[in-house]
Amino acid sequence: MNRPAPVEISYECMRFLITHNPTNATLNKFTEELKKYGVTTVVRVCEATYDKAPVEKEGIQVLDWPFDDGAPPPTQIVDDWLNLLKNKFREEPRSCIAVHCVAGLGRAPVLVALALIECGMKYEDAVQFIREKRRGAFNAKQLLYLEKYKSKMRLRFKDTNGHCCMQ
Repeated sequence: MNRPAPVEISYECMRFLITHNPTNATLNKFTEELKKYGVTTVVRVCEATYDKAPVEKEGIQVLDWPFDDGAPPPTQIVDDWLNLLKNKFREEPRSCIAVHCVAGLGRAPVLVALALIECGMKYEDAVQFIREKRRGAFNAKQLLYLEKYKSKMRLRFKDTNGHCCMQ
């Protein structure tokens, strides 16, 4: 299968790496890629296809939050995702969080889009922003979910200097 290369999506003080899933055979290359981008946390939203121990041995946390391919994320995963981002980017502004599904075109981009929407971006702008770097991202069902998603502005907060880190 021909999979797209990993792409970095940066907005405000958030940095994401959207990628496809590795296998145990490609795990070394995957880990090197994560380190190149300064990734400290990987969110795996598909079924496990590799042993996470070697990645974690490199000091990179791997979180397993799988949900169905082609579907929007369950509320609990959205809450966990936004809480992770709030804590991570507050503690380590400009750190990078990797997120991957099988091909990096559906579930992973949806989570990144939710982060952008929670920062105040309109859903259309979030979709276009991601698609500029990740062609083919999102299916019709996921686009409808993002269109109907109601932001609670959960990623808007002030940093320690009183500046608004996430707009």
